[in-house]
Amino acid sequence: MNSVTDLIPHRPPFLFVDEIVSETPESLTARRTWRAEEDFYKGHYPGAPITPGVLLCESVFQTGALYMARQAQAAGAKPGEGVPLLAKISDVRFRNPVYPGDEVLIEVKKKEEMGGFTMMSGAIKKADGTRVLTVDFAVAWKTPEGQK
Repeated sequence: MNSVTDLIPHRPPFLFVDEIVSETPESLTARRTWRAEEDFYKGHYPGAPITPGVLLCESVFQTGALYMARQAQAAGAKPGEGVPLLAKISDVRFRNPVYPGDEVLIEVKKKEEMGGFTMMSGAIKKADGTRVLTVDFAVAWKTPEGQK
């Protein structure tokens, strides 16, 4: 399978997916280990670090971008053309916190495609199966104005 950085434009320190674990025509599962040395833990929260919910959501959105990139590749497109642009987020549910050192599985499933947008559902579970979050979102793969 392709490396994550071969498929999406995200790079450290704003890359929150380590590897693709599995995929089907309708879904993709990725893995991420949240490392204690990551800079955001210094401020969220000192002495009691917890992974920010917005970064957990971002890891789902990046997994969605990986799904879209793999689908585009399967259809013959070249990687690296354009970027994934988030169009909608809804029904985010946080169930359990993620701490430094936790490994999570991130799964996205395609719900439908319409008008250049891909609607997906996403979920994160810890390696032991504990549910972390669920979210619905929509993404379009575009070349933003001003980007060449």
